[in-house]
Amino acid sequence: MSVTRRGALPDSAVPGGAYDVVVVGAGVVGCAIARELARYPSLRVALVEAAGDVGEGSSKANTAILHTGFDAVPGSLEARLVREGSRLLTAYAREAGIPVEPVGALLVAWDEEQLAALPGLAAKAARNGHHGTRFVGAAELRALEPHLGPGALGALAVPDESIVCPWTTPLAYATQAVRSGADLHLDCPVEKVRPGGPEAPHRLITRRGVLRARYLVNACGLYADAFDALVGRYDFAVTPRRGQLLVFDKFARGLVRHILLPVPGALGKGVLIAPTVYGNVMLGPTAEDLDDKTATGSTAEGLAGLRAQGRRILPALLDEEVTAVYAGLRAATGAEDYRIAAHPELRYVTVGGIRSTGLTASLALGRHTVELLAGAGLELGPERPLAPVAMPNLGEAFPRPYRDAARIARDPAYGEIVCHCERVTRGEIRDALASTVPPASLDGLRRRTRARGGRCQGFSCGAAVRALFEEGTA
Repeated sequence: MSVTRRGALPDSAVPGGAYDVVVVGAGVVGCAIARELARYPSLRVALVEAAGDVGEGSSKANTAILHTGFDAVPGSLEARLVREGSRLLTAYAREAGIPVEPVGALLVAWDEEQLAALPGLAAKAARNGHHGTRFVGAAELRALEPHLGPGALGALAVPDESIVCPWTTPLAYATQAVRSGADLHLDCPVEKVRPGGPEAPHRLITRRGVLRARYLVNACGLYADAFDALVGRYDFAVTPRRGQLLVFDKFARGLVRHILLPVPGALGKGVLIAPTVYGNVMLGPTAEDLDDKTATGSTAEGLAGLRAQGRRILPALLDEEVTAVYAGLRAATGAEDYRIAAHPELRYVTVGGIRSTGLTASLALGRHTVELLAGAGLELGPERPLAPVAMPNLGEAFPRPYRDAARIARDPAYGEIVCHCERVTRGEIRDALASTVPPASLDGLRRRTRARGGRCQGFSCGAAVRALFEEGTA
């Protein structure tokens, strides 16, 4: 097992010269697939990522909701995998230390047409196996969410919708995969795929050398269509759908108790307001179909639109300070289901078009992909338990080191706060830098500790955090 970020990748780096499976793309889905494959000790597995860290693409900039799948298309693969994935991730989060808060959701109707749509959404939820929804009248809705804007006519309550840490999840998967024997190659973009020999039909030409693979998995997210083209498949096209979001300061947290969802439209679930596990409140996302897969910048028009919708939903929120603005790109394909396909003749599986439910469905997607690989001829061999993993907690609803007197007594570094906005200690930064999959940048360190992620965005702690980072990576 190894994690590499630089240097050549000669064939000789792998015993026998080839990996059994190479998974390309270390977002939450690719990491989940690698983790599932790592259960089988006879397999030599590599997870390959173009960026310098796991979860650098869509996975780091989603809405951080652990969905029930209540509004998926009944009978679709997505509906099944989201339902299964929600159950799996909820259990895994408890085991691995990923913060999850089951706050529930309210699907709020603001006009008669939306109100009339709620029974149909409840019936759809029931067809998806989610029977816990119930109608909430205007008076009860006001009692549940006293800061809601005027004019709400009612809502559909959806228990079990939860908020989750989107940063810790792929990192936990990658950590467990590596500890269980997989190799993780970062800063390793695949530029070409060439035919190999009968035993290893794929030769991946990367900027760091050549990797050979018996089986290949495409988990490239926004670039799944482009990677498909490298192996001669042209089954779908990915349209990047930008979602801009506003993150409000922790003082806003008391304004909202549930995830506040709109009645879904043609472009998705629409603009929502939700608490985060970090103690903030989030407003967004927009839904803008673009041509540029790198267009993760925010726009004045997009943010103004969010503020206008937010003022209607939760007027007091707009009086609070904005901590951060960010934008993510979702992989839209024009279909209402995932674009997952096995090509046994190529020893190749595409896991594409995952969109915004990939975080929830990730563990189920990992299992499903391994089943497809086995169906395509991959001999899995005996299974073993995965190496245990316990991730550092980033959630405000759970114990954090700066509050733990016993832990501080054992190691005073956990009582030395470096980032005061987020209460991040020197001990946490030290641990992140020494972890199985350490950060390669200050942003990566922020996703592991929350350092520089608070109201001052690093203005006060930036120099100290950078010094610790440079010391720890020297």
